Amino acid sequence: MVFAAGVAGAQQTHTDNVPPPRDTPYPGTVTLHVDANDTAQGIFRVRETIPVKAGALTLLYPQWIPGDHSPTGPINMLAGLKLSANGKPLKWKRDEYNVYAFHVDVPADVSAIDVSFQYLSGRTDSEGFEMTDRMMDMEWSKVLLYPAGYFSRGIRFAPSVTLPQGWQLGTALETASQSGDNTTFKPVTLNNLVDSPIYAGEYFKRVDLNPGGDAPVHLDIVADEPKYLVITPEQLKAHQALVTQATKLFGSHHYDHYDFLFSLSDQLSGNGTEHHQSSENGLGADYFTAWDEGAPDRDLLAHEYTHSWNGKFRRPADLWTPNFNVPMGDSLLWVYEGQTQYWGFILTARSGMWSPQQFRDALAMVAANYDRNRVGFQWRTLEDTTNDPTAARRSSLPYRSWQMSEEYYSGGQMMWLEVDAKLRALTHDHKSLDDFAKAFFGVDNGSYVTKTYTFDEVVSTLNSVAPFDWASFLRARVDALNPPLQNGIAGTGWKLVYTDQESEYEKQYNSRPQSSRHLFNFTWSIGLTMTDKGQVNDVRWDGPAFKAGISTGATVVAVNGQNYSRDALKSAIVAAKGSKQPIQLLLKYQGGYRTVAVDYHEGLQYPHLVRVEGTPDYLGEIIAPRK
Repeated sequence: MVFAAGVAGAQQTHTDNVPPPRDTPYPGTVTLHVDANDTAQGIFRVRETIPVKAGALTLLYPQWIPGDHSPTGPINMLAGLKLSANGKPLKWKRDEYNVYAFHVDVPADVSAIDVSFQYLSGRTDSEGFEMTDRMMDMEWSKVLLYPAGYFSRGIRFAPSVTLPQGWQLGTALETASQSGDNTTFKPVTLNNLVDSPIYAGEYFKRVDLNPGGDAPVHLDIVADEPKYLVITPEQLKAHQALVTQATKLFGSHHYDHYDFLFSLSDQLSGNGTEHHQSSENGLGADYFTAWDEGAPDRDLLAHEYTHSWNGKFRRPADLWTPNFNVPMGDSLLWVYEGQTQYWGFILTARSGMWSPQQFRDALAMVAANYDRNRVGFQWRTLEDTTNDPTAARRSSLPYRSWQMSEEYYSGGQMMWLEVDAKLRALTHDHKSLDDFAKAFFGVDNGSYVTKTYTFDEVVSTLNSVAPFDWASFLRARVDALNPPLQNGIAGTGWKLVYTDQESEYEKQYNSRPQSSRHLFNFTWSIGLTMTDKGQVNDVRWDGPAFKAGISTGATVVAVNGQNYSRDALKSAIVAAKGSKQPIQLLLKYQGGYRTVAVDYHEGLQYPHLVRVEGTPDYLGEIIAPRK
């Protein structure tokens, strides 16, 4: 890597000393052992033995993490690094310009070096937990160093792990042997190791989701308590249908076996990360036991499963990298994540994990965001938001609707809904986005060797389904300001409306106590979302609350002279409808108090979808289960 900077009117070039990756096998196999037994302090203790030759050696800690699309490798959590050979310590030095690289000179009589360090996982709610006293999520990218100068597929690892006594684990790795609480896995290449995390816990259950199928698929559940492992026959049927409907959609599978790694916990951090032959999924402890109240969480598994086809097997060319320290390009995330978001919703409905009404209510909330709450499209394009994994790192934003975030997810979803509707209209309902999915993702059945693609290939495949100027169509939505992201709703025979009544789905989304969201959502009326304590966590740019001078971070203390509560604010919004009197809000912010007048008189506003009579109901066709 080269870094250039102006110094006293001249150019000074800074170059790191990291060898570039070459597509050649690394000699020997790296042995890696992780002791994950310290649940009280959340410490993963790592030991490696790396075959080496005499001379300069650079070891890398993974920086660019697949699924994060960004340089998020937590190098700050690595501690206690020690290198030795033949029982003698070796001096190492971190690269001057690359904090993820460590240099060491290997003596002439050394054929292997020993590496040890600790990975110190987060221990507070704000940091997020990866280990509790009952379960853990271990990602291999956080607990290893690897030699620079090679493609990750050319470096072989022999991994093993020690777990707390009695714990069981789920992973896509294949077990070679087990002795007590120590499990040794079959050797794998580095890219497949990083792609195969471990979920483990005291309370564990493995459920067959594809009995009699071509490739085994399992749900590996770790839970806070045994009662959360109980699955009803109806719930099992829906999860098995997810596998059936996905394979019918894509006409293939790209794994030898697949494991949904699933934590049900109110302590372990929530998660959703894709892998080729597994996925990391984390939701609240009562996912099964409070099923009727938990619809807004149920698209997670479908989304991450879809990534086995879209994102892992088929991957944008600029997102594929030879190792984990070469920068990724994110320009096509509106396909990688946007179409996955689309299929995640669809497969959740086709499998019966959502009812048709729950699907429509979920889609209405997405559509409403792109109708009223993403005014940042006045200055940013959908494609520009693909830079946010690197630029913003999913940090909180003071004015999300104006700054924008990773809009390629749901904005991309809205665009692909329009593509589906357009394909149906062009072919008189004989072809759809299902046909694109089979042609694009269904190739090379059984293979999980990444197959990259470009924008031109996306266009070409769409043209093979239905000839059209797809290049211009897509560019007008991903590379233009104010894209027409509402067209898909109309194109499928429905329209977005607002009423003064929340859908049951939105009630669950906003207020379910077990949900980390737990928001009070007045986005589409006065333009605020708040926590149950009244703290404002988003203000719609140029909305009524924004124009009144309300800032993110403020706390609403009183409404029209009454103590704040959600019901008090709802009543004030209702009372202001048709009135000329503003809503008076007392705010506490930065140690002071002030009263603002919100000039809003349109009443409560909640999104819904309603049918447009006389038009084809493509939306109903889209979510119908495939036979």
